[in-house]
Amino acid sequence: MKKPNFFPAAATTAASSRFQSFDLLATLVAVVRTNGVVVFANAALEDALGTSRRTIEGSQLPDCFTEPMILHNALEGAGSNEFAALRYDAWLKPLNREPMPVHVVVAQTDTPGEAIVELLPLEQQAKQDREERLIDQAQANKELIRNLAHEIKNPLGGIRGAAQLLQMDIQSKELTEYTQVIIHEADRLQTLVDRLLAPHRRPHLVGDVNIHEVSERVRSLILAEFPKGLRVLRDYDISIPDFRGDREQLIQAVLNIAHNAAQALAERIAAGDAQISFRSRIARQVTFGKQRYRLALELHVIDNGPGVPDSIKDRIFYPLISGREGGSGLGLTLAQTFIQQHHGLIECDSVPGRTDFKLLIPLP
Repeated sequence: MKKPNFFPAAATTAASSRFQSFDLLATLVAVVRTNGVVVFANAALEDALGTSRRTIEGSQLPDCFTEPMILHNALEGAGSNEFAALRYDAWLKPLNREPMPVHVVVAQTDTPGEAIVELLPLEQQAKQDREERLIDQAQANKELIRNLAHEIKNPLGGIRGAAQLLQMDIQSKELTEYTQVIIHEADRLQTLVDRLLAPHRRPHLVGDVNIHEVSERVRSLILAEFPKGLRVLRDYDISIPDFRGDREQLIQAVLNIAHNAAQALAERIAAGDAQISFRSRIARQVTFGKQRYRLALELHVIDNGPGVPDSIKDRIFYPLISGREGGSGLGLTLAQTFIQQHHGLIECDSVPGRTDFKLLIPLP
């Protein structure tokens, strides 16, 4: 990017102060003159381009695109009042990275000779849409589960009690077996209802949590249940700080995911080459749940199993949806609920041979 000499440092400082609220936005924003010179670049654009704000400001924004003339023409149109706003798709060129597709919005400001250029990464937009659907879906699931569980719970107690009274009056052994079936199935349904209601009943016990202690606890539990044919690897970023959370809920969430992975690895465990990896990382300037966070914890639970079946990929966090015969379909639903109670989110990326569940939790 070429930087003209005529752009004074004092003007840059004033512009930064004037537009500092743009730093709170997750979208990429630049304020430019209609000749293409950047007056202000927000933090999100700085991160996306992989270069400092000082370098961006005063440079030619069109030079950051694979086809700079399109933006030049758009800025000229804004300057001559041909339109109030213009939209088009383009390719942004970050420093030392592959070009990324973006949706460009060029709009006039109240200052003559100035325009705002907003860039929406198309992949990021799709990701945000998926996250919003996950959050809305989880909220709907929570209300449905809570209401349904309460509706089931009351008549279930009556059915079990009636079967017990009936069993006391029956002399026939064969008929007694039938009442025992009723009692057994009522108890099984009661257990299912209790599991559905568990996240909403138990108080949120907040304390200092070390995510690696959580992972190590889960690792030991998984290896105790699957001692042969399964390796559980760790790749930790030990600089990740402790954070406030419910340790038991987080253990249960990670355990549900890891346990599902181990069960999906049955054939590889038999062959002796099954593998689950726990990988922790710090994510910076991330957006999820319609909110931008300066820092977030990423915990990946990765396995080399067959992958999530295509038929349920979009529904794996729905209650009672399972890719395994005999599965309750509650493990991932409860895991998502526990992580969302920490203002986080679980995402899944799965292909045959590699399934990656990513837990995102904001850090202070």
